[in-house]
Amino acid sequence: MATKLLLTFAICRLIVTVGLTLNPTELLRLGVDGQLSVHPSDVETASLDFGMMNRAQPLAVLHPASSEDVARLVRVAYGSAHGFTVSARGHGHSINGQAQTTKGVVIEMSGSRGRQLGSEGKLGRLLPRVSETERYVDVWGGELWIDVLRATLEYEMAPKSWTDYLYLSVGGTLSNAGISGQAFNHGPQISNVHELDVVTGKGDLMTCSEHQNSELFHAVLGGLGQFGIITRARIALEPAPQRVRWIRVLYSNFTTFTKDQEFLISLHGHPASQKFDYVEGFVIVDEGLINNWRSSFFSPRNPVKITSINANGGVLYCLEITKNYHESNAETIDQVRNRGVVKKLDYISTSVFTTDLPYVDFLDRVHKAELKLRSKGLWEVPHPWLNLFIPKSKISDFDEGVFKGILGNKTSGPILIYPMNKDKWDQRSSVVTPNEEVFYLVAFLRSALDSGDETQSLQYLTNQNRQILRFCDDTGIQAKQYLPHYTTQKEWMDHFGDKWAQFYQRKKEFDPRRILATGQRIFIPSSSPSNNMNNIASW
Repeated sequence: MATKLLLTFAICRLIVTVGLTLNPTELLRLGVDGQLSVHPSDVETASLDFGMMNRAQPLAVLHPASSEDVARLVRVAYGSAHGFTVSARGHGHSINGQAQTTKGVVIEMSGSRGRQLGSEGKLGRLLPRVSETERYVDVWGGELWIDVLRATLEYEMAPKSWTDYLYLSVGGTLSNAGISGQAFNHGPQISNVHELDVVTGKGDLMTCSEHQNSELFHAVLGGLGQFGIITRARIALEPAPQRVRWIRVLYSNFTTFTKDQEFLISLHGHPASQKFDYVEGFVIVDEGLINNWRSSFFSPRNPVKITSINANGGVLYCLEITKNYHESNAETIDQVRNRGVVKKLDYISTSVFTTDLPYVDFLDRVHKAELKLRSKGLWEVPHPWLNLFIPKSKISDFDEGVFKGILGNKTSGPILIYPMNKDKWDQRSSVVTPNEEVFYLVAFLRSALDSGDETQSLQYLTNQNRQILRFCDDTGIQAKQYLPHYTTQKEWMDHFGDKWAQFYQRKKEFDPRRILATGQRIFIPSSSPSNNMNNIASW
């Protein structure tokens, strides 16, 4: 009774304050166990994301208590005569408003609610729930990966594949791919999922896997939220190591750098003793970057200078590799630098930096950097990030044209670069990657600062992103955006390429009124249940 009174009050406020056009009885039928809110603080939170470059105020915010709460809301939206949209929001770490909506309800998936979930979405057992014998964990779609890690470590297990930043939601990363330095070995996070519970755009709550409702399963993985809202995921686990040997080395020659990276990922099928567990790298065009928060690995008492290493074109490249181990075999890990794989690498011999740390501290390394930036007021600023998949055959062209050309000697954030093996990606998913066996992620993770330096301004960095994309087009580098953002129908069709027809058909099947994830701007929402799929986004 109290819940219904709160809902009635919320809907009345919606009608009065924002002129809600749908019939108020439609939302009153929800009967959710969670909370429907129009509180200004909730609406403000849901109107922003990490990018801080887009604002879209929703009509209301739902804090669900179960999968069924999510399904009820979507069913109402699907059957609404006037129509309204639904966007699922995890930690709000999207860059270009992908989890926002101006004509509907945002579902806040992360937080304390929505974690009591039993079979078929009913209230029951507390998630996360670990199966030691079958090595998986069931988690709520809004669960943050840091909490998944904490839960599985109680059983001395952990997921196989990660993102660099753990304060992201499970549903959010699985809707994109979820990548980090382990992807060469285990594939992206979407390659390590056994099963999902998904609420489709019709409001159907469906369990799907490789063998059950497989079309929905593959559509949702990497599907940008277009086909359903992930409310539960069953994630594959492996025995968790205790510690990590973390090695960084520098290169001044790009060809040598990429040759060594590609050699390291080619060992993915070898025994554990003959390969590393993590391979990443980053580009240093700004001398200040190598000694800042992202590269705090290096000693402040002995700062590294680009000029002292004779960097080719004023650019350095840093390779990061790790080896996981247990304290019981620590003596063998001490030899990792002095024999085997490391001896085959052609880095600058005087540039080796090594540290050992707990496994959790390594995985959560970016959060420590976040706390530093927050303390300086440098976290909640616009983030004009650009993430690209670059084919191996064109990565040297990209280096010459972008790292040594467009960027100059200034940047306002790290530039990651590392290769991945295409055979670790399931091509049945909705993700698109370059059509080569090895491709690179290049991630420009810059922050726009109001410092008076033009090269750190939002306009400058945004224009530079456009220059980079234009360079790729002009030189025939068939790059694919990761965490894609496009503004025209042609761009989306070009992005998906041969997969567009399949993507379009999946949308017709699982979200025929196009009410889900409209912040991606791929499809225009339908205004009535009878409308067909002929109206595609053109903005």
